[in-house]
Amino acid sequence: MKVVYARSLSPADRRAAAELYWLAFGSKLARVLGPTPRALEFIGRVLDPAHVLIARDASGAILGVAGFRTAGGAFVGGGLADLLAVYGRVGGLWRAACLRLLARDMAEERIVVDGLSVRADMRGQGIGTALLEALCVEAQARGCRAVRLDVVEENLRARALYERLGFTVRARRASRFTRWLFDFDGFWVMVRPL
Repeated sequence: MKVVYARSLSPADRRAAAELYWLAFGSKLARVLGPTPRALEFIGRVLDPAHVLIARDASGAILGVAGFRTAGGAFVGGGLADLLAVYGRVGGLWRAACLRLLARDMAEERIVVDGLSVRADMRGQGIGTALLEALCVEAQARGCRAVRLDVVEENLRARALYERLGFTVRARRASRFTRWLFDFDGFWVMVRPL
């Protein structure tokens, strides 16, 4: 199968990209961004096409996405106004407070992986690896010196993949609230120098 990697996300692709993101992170974000229809509405609303790499098949269907964050924006960003528009005043305010637990400072010299997801029927075919490698090339083109990602402690398979690709653990982060809100105890901060 021919796979094409691109830096484009058309308006028609927003729903598919939002669904792929939710597929990868919905189990962690469901308590805060759920229910699923609202979460997809929010994610689709805030997707930034300038912060994503896409894998497509020959027909143009999206097979995978690699979203990223820079000091200038994020694949899935948005702010309080977006949360209020989708969830209302009360729902938007408490969700904003919860999401602040996940926010961290951005270093100018790094790109941070903001979501890597491959369609379930396409996993194991190297698409995720190719997207990460393309993201490293993108980071170099932007003058970055490193790519950072966070992987939850329980996801040992993903951590092993990232280590094979040259990422090393730099820190462990945890919060007593993440288990209750996001269904994980802590995460590993992993960095790949470029």
